[in-house]
Amino acid sequence: MDAQPHLSAQSANKSPLAFGEFVALVAAMMGLTALGIDSMLPALPAIGEALGVTEPNHRQYVLTAFLLGFAISQLAYGPLSDRYGRRPVLALALASYVVTSALAAISGSFVLLLVARFAMGTAAAGARVVSVALVRDCYSGRAMARVMSLAFIVFMAAPILAPSLGQLILLGGSWRLIFWAVAGVSMLVVLWFWLRMPETLAPEARLSLAPRRVLGDYLLVLRDRCAVGYTLAIALLSGAMFGFIGSIQQVMEDVFHRPELLAIIFPVVAGTMAVGSFINSKLVMKIGMRRISHTALSGVILFAAIHLAVTWTGHEALWSFTLLQALMMGCMGLANANFSAMAMERMGEIAGTASSLQGFVATMGSALLGAAIGQAFDGTTVPLYIGFVTMGVLSFAIIAITEKGRMFRAT
Repeated sequence: MDAQPHLSAQSANKSPLAFGEFVALVAAMMGLTALGIDSMLPALPAIGEALGVTEPNHRQYVLTAFLLGFAISQLAYGPLSDRYGRRPVLALALASYVVTSALAAISGSFVLLLVARFAMGTAAAGARVVSVALVRDCYSGRAMARVMSLAFIVFMAAPILAPSLGQLILLGGSWRLIFWAVAGVSMLVVLWFWLRMPETLAPEARLSLAPRRVLGDYLLVLRDRCAVGYTLAIALLSGAMFGFIGSIQQVMEDVFHRPELLAIIFPVVAGTMAVGSFINSKLVMKIGMRRISHTALSGVILFAAIHLAVTWTGHEALWSFTLLQALMMGCMGLANANFSAMAMERMGEIAGTASSLQGFVATMGSALLGAAIGQAFDGTTVPLYIGFVTMGVLSFAIIAITEKGRMFRAT
């Protein structure tokens, strides 16, 4: 059943900042999540050695703990931002990210580090949920997809640069300095947001925190075909991506025996997502979200299947791994911003609550799927690409059901 008519999207351009600064600020706030995840990748062996982690796959829990905290807490941020406004809730979340990053830096055991990482995830969730709601306050439809695409280009600077930053810090000091660096960057973003971004939710548009109202809005989201279908598709594709992120350090060390190249290979692969987002920002207003994203999803499946065949037949090489993974990530960059915009297309009046529920479902699903794919690592890339093919096919099937078979439309 589709959402109620009062949730239909309308064209909007209500940004309180110039377009460029608005996109850059949103990207910076969302990019803190990627910085908190990807800067850790080169440090996982050092963290394991320092804190007594003997099983290599268990080092991935540093990422999983963050993602679980990120997923669960999203349920709270949306209703809070719909009630109290975007500005105070987002400022509190960003400030908490600074504090929890510092707590991770001083953790004395692996358990305490995982607790701190979970807390970092809960803080980062506010930046994700409220940023999306803030964008939806100001833009809708294809314009929102364009904003999200451009923000994603800037946002992708974090995974492109973060592993290199982490590697550089490790050359000169302890892995703990990485967390202090994350805290410092987060403080700069807090100040930028507080000094420049006014409130975007009008007082008359604020909603009650009454459980009946919140649950009622959750039900509106769950009754909307696009909101549900594209959220599930995001969860599946992100699960494959998090499986890649969780196991890439081990792939470089155990499969290719070139761990020192992680800081080069990862940015090359991740950078194609930014390229895909840039292409999307140029084409989406002319071609439409569905045609672009459905074609890109088909590309993800095709390249994943080719990669799995290469791996299964024993022809995997570092160059083929990098090329095929980059092509997959480029297709994901084309798809992701459009999927997010279509999931929020009719959620204008409950943007915070809708973003909250969608974020919880997508992140919890992707965290669990990514952990399962990562923990299946067996010294080869076969489990990883079985995961990519499976997640891609399931995403395509769910979208086909969502669109009632009318795929690749120019809308």
